[in-house]
Amino acid sequence: MKMRIRTEVLPFIGASLSLGVLLALGAHWARLRWSIGALCSLGIALVMCGYFLFFFRDPVRTPPPDDTLIVAGADGTIASVAEVYEGRYLKTACIRISIFLSLFDVHVNRAPIEGKATFLGYFPGKHFFTFREKSSEFNQHNKILIQGNYTRCLLSQIVGPVCRRVVYWPDHENPQPVTLGERIGMMKFGSRLDMTFPSEGLQVRVGLGQRVKAGETIVATITQT
Repeated sequence: MKMRIRTEVLPFIGASLSLGVLLALGAHWARLRWSIGALCSLGIALVMCGYFLFFFRDPVRTPPPDDTLIVAGADGTIASVAEVYEGRYLKTACIRISIFLSLFDVHVNRAPIEGKATFLGYFPGKHFFTFREKSSEFNQHNKILIQGNYTRCLLSQIVGPVCRRVVYWPDHENPQPVTLGERIGMMKFGSRLDMTFPSEGLQVRVGLGQRVKAGETIVATITQT
């Protein structure tokens, strides 16, 4: 499997190496043996660099060829499949599929459907743990609306107590075309992605606790086009 690393990792690598140097100098000032202090500091810096490289990995994904299929927008575990009424943007009865991302999941987000994506804004809020259902309503989040040929998708990139930043890469002012499974953003250090669709003509194909992969795992099927 092809793998690349997001360039966003570079500041974290620099911070890890800087921390290693500071720890080594601190050990020297504390009159520890220089070799022991340097080796411990180097080990800590390398472990941190290794984790950040792992976290910012961006594997190649192959979406299904059928555009009536809806794919997961994030790697992780299905935390909720709920019937809701979305009255602000979709204005209809909906199905909300929520994906919880741990600190070890790929955090690059992908478009669940093909269409035109519009960034609706960043909404301030709380930092509840994202495996809790109320995080969908109260936590800080980005909202993105994708208008597809057969359905619409309201995406919420939700910030948790560890995650402090969610990023949407396309232009923030104008609708942008996105293809099925295209990279659209990233969450940094554990979070939750909510995908909300009008429930009419939608058949959910995932259940609670199921592991999914962004851009590949089919989470729902459009039965009426």
